[in-house]
Amino acid sequence: MESPKYKRVLIKVSGEALAGEKKFGLNFDVIGPVCDVIKRCNEIGTQIGIVVGGGNFWRGVKDGGGKMERSRADHMGMLATAINALALCDALEQRGVDVRVQTAIEMNKVAEPYIRARAIRHLEKGRVVIFGCGTGNPYFSTDTAAVLRAAEINADVILLAKNIDGVYDSDPAVNPGAKKYERLSYMDVLNQGLGVMDTTATSLSMDNHIPIQVFALEDPENIYRVVTGEKIGTIVQEEN
Repeated sequence: MESPKYKRVLIKVSGEALAGEKKFGLNFDVIGPVCDVIKRCNEIGTQIGIVVGGGNFWRGVKDGGGKMERSRADHMGMLATAINALALCDALEQRGVDVRVQTAIEMNKVAEPYIRARAIRHLEKGRVVIFGCGTGNPYFSTDTAAVLRAAEINADVILLAKNIDGVYDSDPAVNPGAKKYERLSYMDVLNQGLGVMDTTATSLSMDNHIPIQVFALEDPENIYRVVTGEKIGTIVQEEN
């Protein structure tokens, strides 16, 4: 059995990634393999927290399109993340993984309220903890929620699972000659306006010294590779 590089990780999974090629809703052909890998990571002793986005159902202010009050649009986005959290929970439980869902908005019929000490206790007992509803506040993205929860649970790293295999100097879908970075500092990301996370999330990562590993979820095995120390994607951390 391989040894994990990280004792405790926070995995951020975008809602769009869970939709796969459908671009909307839940694609269990995508979710199943992701949960298989998370189970393997859990079995080798890595403590795992997960923050899920909701873009496969609703993207808050972007989908509100200026026709809704911003706070209400964002709260709808938080509810979308709760749907994804429950779907991941169910898929993991079917694979025999002990899971808890905690939400920043109380919905005690379906999930625990987020309580830091309880979340850490679950992790210490080997349970996977899925955090839903972002930070519970409008105007903050689920990227920011991922960094906040990573800081609160003292995660060693944030694993940013996206639809792209790292960070580029321009959009590789538009520019075939786009350069992929293997390593960046937080200030590189902020100064160059690179689309890793929004500026609030990036600044919070920098202030709390939490590295961010960006990689593609298209191959779920990448999660296991990162956890066991393989260098893939792009790492964002403090300057050497």
